[in-house]
Amino acid sequence: MTWALHLLAMIGRSVLGMLATVGRVAIFAGHTISHLFRPPFYAREFGHALIQIGWLSLPVVGMTALFTGGALALQIYAGGSRFNAETVVPSIVAIGLTRELGPVLGGLMVAARVASSIAAEIGTMKVTEQIDALTTLSTNPMKYLTLPRVLAATLAVPVLVGVGDVIGIMGGFLVGVGRLDFGAATYLHNTMDFLETWDVVSGLIKGAAFGFIVALMGCYYGMHSGRGAQGVGRATKAAVVAASVLILASNYLLTELFFSA
Repeated sequence: MTWALHLLAMIGRSVLGMLATVGRVAIFAGHTISHLFRPPFYAREFGHALIQIGWLSLPVVGMTALFTGGALALQIYAGGSRFNAETVVPSIVAIGLTRELGPVLGGLMVAARVASSIAAEIGTMKVTEQIDALTTLSTNPMKYLTLPRVLAATLAVPVLVGVGDVIGIMGGFLVGVGRLDFGAATYLHNTMDFLETWDVVSGLIKGAAFGFIVALMGCYYGMHSGRGAQGVGRATKAAVVAASVLILASNYLLTELFFSA
């Protein structure tokens, strides 16, 4: 009986801790969004964040999309050949990338690169008391550090997703034409015939949501980093894990929402 009570107590503490974290993150997100409508706006910090999050993430997102598109074409061809449906390869590659794989894999790559970077940077600033210095200089850390990064990620990740979609479809095209003996004109024709505008738009909406999540988790765990190198390391790890899990969870919720609509 005693071990059962201990087990229930442990589960209860875990649930309460999780709910408390969700509440703190929600409040943090609300404060971040509220600063968007109040001056001042630090354009220089926003521009720097846009380059760091958007431009410098392009190589890893592009390479991921290229190889994913090629592998997806091979796998769909292998499955479709069992039902004499090889011709669906171009359309399924395009739809799968734009609606699902492009946003999710792009978001996860950005989470691995950006969430860790933001958490480590802000966590180090907290440990070295630079955030306290900003407050002393009458500069709101949320407005100076968090808002530019969250806004930049929300705007940059959809662009990365769009570029990744194009590169991924090109990867499928190269494999389809060079390896699977599709005609170039036929492959492109099948891609354009079955790809709809909403397929692309829904993926871009997901990209914006994922970018917001990535930057928010990086900033939140950086701001709440513990003292010392171990505290910054734990904050970095927590930011990447939380961003990745939330991306996958929100992807399902958005897919369900789009499916219902």
